[in-house]
Amino acid sequence: MAISVCEVSLTQKPLDLPVRENDPEAGAVVDFWGVVRALEDGREITGIEYEAHPVMAEHQMREIADAAAGKFGLTKVVIRHRTGFVRAAEASVVVRVESVRRVAAFNANQWIMDELKRTVPIWKHPVFKERNVSATANTDSSPVRA
Repeated sequence: MAISVCEVSLTQKPLDLPVRENDPEAGAVVDFWGVVRALEDGREITGIEYEAHPVMAEHQMREIADAAAGKFGLTKVVIRHRTGFVRAAEASVVVRVESVRRVAAFNANQWIMDELKRTVPIWKHPVFKERNVSATANTDSSPVRA
């Protein structure tokens, strides 16, 4: 198997994925787009304000990507997360994994998302439609729970 390639990034720009290279070892490519829902806790929102500790977040994202590559035998991992304001219906996170087999790719993608939510220092603050103000109830310091 080829050496895994892992890419992680935080950005305030809309998300995209690199053009897929035709890797003859990758029999499976799974892309996951985490999109901001229009409702948060049953209330309408205009979007979510994401904040992060950039150095720590990218470090943790890299650790997750490297661990997933080893654990699931991936040939490629791409993790991109937005910070700043992300409107409802726009993507806040995207993950691409490539592997020899589909089961590994699907399992890896889910594992990566679970680990991102559990360990990466990114916080979300919904902006509710009524009065267009941010939520004050979510003031804990736990990572993103999208």
